[in-house]
Amino acid sequence: MGFVNVTVIAAALLCGLVTGFLFGFVVVAMPGLGTLEDHDFLRGFAVMDRVIQDRQPLFMVMWAGSVVAVLATAVLGIFELEGTDRLLAEMAAAVYLLGVQAPTAMVNIPLNNAVQALDLDSLSPPSLLKARKDFERRWNRWNAVRTAFGAVATVLLLVLLLRLDG
Repeated sequence: MGFVNVTVIAAALLCGLVTGFLFGFVVVAMPGLGTLEDHDFLRGFAVMDRVIQDRQPLFMVMWAGSVVAVLATAVLGIFELEGTDRLLAEMAAAVYLLGVQAPTAMVNIPLNNAVQALDLDSLSPPSLLKARKDFERRWNRWNAVRTAFGAVATVLLLVLLLRLDG
C-alpha cells in the first residue's frame, strides 16, 4: 500500500466524519433548536458553537485533519496517480474544499461569530427575532450545501479507494 492509499483512507474517514457532523446539524441540532423561542434558540446555538470555538480537541483533529488529508491526497494524486484515479483525487479535493470549507469560512463562521457577539439578555423581543431571522435560514441553507458537498467528496474518495485496492 502506497502513501497515497493512506492519505485517501484518512481523507475518506475524516471527510465522512465532518459530513456526518454537518448532517447531525441538518437533521437533529437545528430542527431541535428551531422549536425554541428566539432568545433560547440563539443562546443554545451560541453555547454549542462556543465548544467548537474553544477548540475542542477532537473536533479540531477531525476538521483540520480533513483539510490536511484532502490536500495530501490531491498533491500525491498529481504525482502518483494517473487517469481516472488522478481525476477522482483532484475532484474530491475540489468538491470538499470549495463546497465544505469555503462556505464554512465565508458564510457559516461569520454567522456564528455574529451570534457570539450578541448580548442576548439586553435585546428586546423584536431585536431577538431580527437576529434569529438574520441567522437561521441562511445558516441552515449553507449547512445543507456543505453537507451535500461533503457527501459527494466522501463518495468520490471511497470510489477512489476501491479503485486503488481493486
